[in-house]
Amino acid sequence: MRVKKRKDADKIIDARPDLVFTEKMDWQEVFGNENPIHVEVGCGKGDFIVGMAEKHADINYIAIDLQETVISFALDKVVASGLSNVKLIYGNGRDLNEYFAEHEIGLVYLNFSDPWPKARHEKRRLTYKDFLKTYQMTVVPNGQVHFKTDNRVLFEYSLASMSQYGMVLQQVWLDLHKDEEFDGKNVLTEYERKWSAKGYPIYRLEAKFVEESE
Repeated sequence: MRVKKRKDADKIIDARPDLVFTEKMDWQEVFGNENPIHVEVGCGKGDFIVGMAEKHADINYIAIDLQETVISFALDKVVASGLSNVKLIYGNGRDLNEYFAEHEIGLVYLNFSDPWPKARHEKRRLTYKDFLKTYQMTVVPNGQVHFKTDNRVLFEYSLASMSQYGMVLQQVWLDLHKDEEFDGKNVLTEYERKWSAKGYPIYRLEAKFVEESE
């Protein structure tokens, strides 16, 4: 998600070192508890991560994004929410193992990732096998990835990539917003709200890593 550069974004971020981090931390110490950690890779303006933190006070949420302006807008929402169970990382979500210990994360969210449609850019897609390997190293054994997109081609690619990697597809939605049962559980991103209002279907999946012993 690309947004217009925000003036003084760096100063806004620097003013809240208690909420925005740039390196690996003792996350239990940061949050002051031992609750599970869920991570969103690419946070948009923060609607999703704050919405999830509001719904689940017993889970610690961390959103990571490489764009300074994006993190600054997400920070605005975190501050306004007053929630203590959500933090941000200003860094590259492609390298989760640089910010988290092995098997430290409970669940990874990938929301409306860049589709990188050209074949030569396949290795940049966040559901490419190399990224799946990184997620597997950082999530708990049998941990999950929840993926959501409006791009059908990327969704089909991700289904195949995860299956070929050996992950178990637990649930798949081809038009998420028509699922009345899931409607109350879905937290929308800014991008999702915009495109679903225009009638575009939203695709979603939940996949689990499976240990070799299973």
